[in-house]
Amino acid sequence: MNIPLLSTVIIIYLLLIGYLGFLGYTKTKNEKDYLVAGRSIHPFIMALSYGATFISTSAIVGFGGVAGLFGMGLLWLTFLNIIIGIFIAFIFFGKKTRKMGHNLDAHTFPEFLGKRFASDFIQKLGGLIIFLSMPLYAAVVLVGGARFIEQTLSVNFEVSLLVFSLIIAFYVVAGGLKGVMYTDALQGVIMFFGMIILLVMTYAQLGGVTVANEALTNMAHLVPEKLQAMGHVGWTAMPTFNSPWWWTLISSIVMGVGIGVLAQPQLVIRFMTVKSNRELNRAVLIGGVFILAMTGIAFIVGALSNVYFFQRDGVIAIAAAKGNADLIIPNFINAALPSWFVYLFMLTLLSAAMSTLSSQFHAMGTSVGRDFFSKIFPKTNSVLVTKLGIIFAIVISVIIGYSLPEGVVARGTAIFFGICAATFLPTYFASLYWKRATKTAAISSIWVGFISSVFCLLFLHKAEASVIGLSKLLFGKDFLVETMPWPVVDPMFIALPASVIVLVVVSLLTKHPDKKHIDKCFKGM
Repeated sequence: MNIPLLSTVIIIYLLLIGYLGFLGYTKTKNEKDYLVAGRSIHPFIMALSYGATFISTSAIVGFGGVAGLFGMGLLWLTFLNIIIGIFIAFIFFGKKTRKMGHNLDAHTFPEFLGKRFASDFIQKLGGLIIFLSMPLYAAVVLVGGARFIEQTLSVNFEVSLLVFSLIIAFYVVAGGLKGVMYTDALQGVIMFFGMIILLVMTYAQLGGVTVANEALTNMAHLVPEKLQAMGHVGWTAMPTFNSPWWWTLISSIVMGVGIGVLAQPQLVIRFMTVKSNRELNRAVLIGGVFILAMTGIAFIVGALSNVYFFQRDGVIAIAAAKGNADLIIPNFINAALPSWFVYLFMLTLLSAAMSTLSSQFHAMGTSVGRDFFSKIFPKTNSVLVTKLGIIFAIVISVIIGYSLPEGVVARGTAIFFGICAATFLPTYFASLYWKRATKTAAISSIWVGFISSVFCLLFLHKAEASVIGLSKLLFGKDFLVETMPWPVVDPMFIALPASVIVLVVVSLLTKHPDKKHIDKCFKGM
C-alpha cells in the first residue's frame, strides 16, 4: 500500500470538502438559507445533490453485494429508480412540491405536509417519525462506508465508523443545506467517474463484456442447494416466480426501494431549493444518467464478482466474503483491481456515504428542531435546535451502527424506504393531487401506515420478526403467518394499501377542507 499517495489523495479530498462546507457556511445568512438553501440552487447542483443523496454506500456496497448474491435481476431496481425516482419524482411530484412549498413557505417535508393540511400535529408527528426511524438508514450507510475503509486500510471498524461520522458532522452542522448540497455536487462528480472506471476495469479484468456475461450465465449450476430450493436459478436469470427468492427480490428490494424513494424527506426537500420548474426539467436528464451509472454499474459488478472469485479461488462471491454480502464489493475491489484504483474507489465510496449521510443528518436535525421542538416551544431558536438535533442524530446513528449485524446494509435501507412509503406517500400524493383530502384523513393515514409497517416487521415478515424475537416471546412463534408467500412479502405491500384505503375512506367521511386554504395551497398550480 502506497501510504504517502493515499494520504495525499485523502487530504486533498477533505480540503475540498472543507472548503465547500465553509462556502456554504459563508453563504448561509438566515433560516431559509440553512433549511432550504435559499430556494436558489443551480439545477446542476440540485440534480447531483439529489442523485448523490439518493445513492449511498447502501446502493454500492449493500445492494452491490446483494447483486453478488441475487444476480442481475437487481437491474429492475435501476429501471424503477430512473422511472419513478427521477422522472415521476421530478415531473409529477417535484414541480407541484416546489410551487406549493413556495406558496406555504415550507422549509421541511413535515412542515410541507403540516401546512398543506393546516395541522401543527402532522408536522410534529412527521418530524418525530423521521427522527425515530431515519437513524437506522443512516447507520447502515455509515456501516457501508466504514466496512470499505476497514477492508482497504486495515483500520478497526469501530474507529473508521467514528472518524467517518465526525468529518461529516463538521460541515453539516456548520454549512446547513447549502454546505450539504455544494459538497454533494463534488461528491456526485467523483462517484460518477469512479463508477464508470469501475465498469470498464471489471469487464477488462474478466475478458470483455460477452466473455464475462457468458461465464456468469454458465455458473448457474454453482448456486448453493439452499438457494436453489428458495428459487435461485442463476445470476443472469430471474428467480422462480412466486418463490421466496422472487418475493424477496421483487417486493423488498425492487418495489420497496423503487417506490419508497418518492417519500424520502431528504430528497423531497431538494424540490424546494430551486427557483422554477425549468430547473427541475433541466435536472431530469442529469439525474437519470447519474442513477443509471450508479446503480446499474454497482449491480452488474456485484453479479460479475462471482466470475472473478470462481476463476481465482473456485468459490462464488458470497463464499469468498464468508457469508457477509456487505463485503462482496470491498473484497472484489481490493482483490481484482490495481491499488491506484482502490484509492480512487475509496473516494467514490466516501463520497457516496458522505453525500447521503449529510442529507440524512440535516433531515433528522430539522425534523427534531424545526418540526418538533419549535412547534412545542415557539420561542426557541430553530436553527440552534436543529444543529443540536443533528449532533444528537449522529450520536444515535453511530451507536446503532456499532450494534448492527453483518450483511444488514441493503435490508436496513429497504426497511426505511418501506416505512416512508407506507407512512407518508399516500398523504404526500393527496396533498398535491386531491383537494378533497382532509386533515383527519391525513393524520389517520400516517398513523396507520407507520403502525402497520412496524407491526409487520415485528410479527409477520420473517427476516425481521425471527431476529427481533418479540413474536416468539408473546406468541411462541417466530412469525405469526407461516402460509406462503406472507412470511417473505415486504411489509410495504400490506401497510401501503392500508394507508391508502384509510386516507380515501376517512376523507370521504369527514368535512371538506377550507376552500380559502386550499386555494392558497394550489395558487398558480
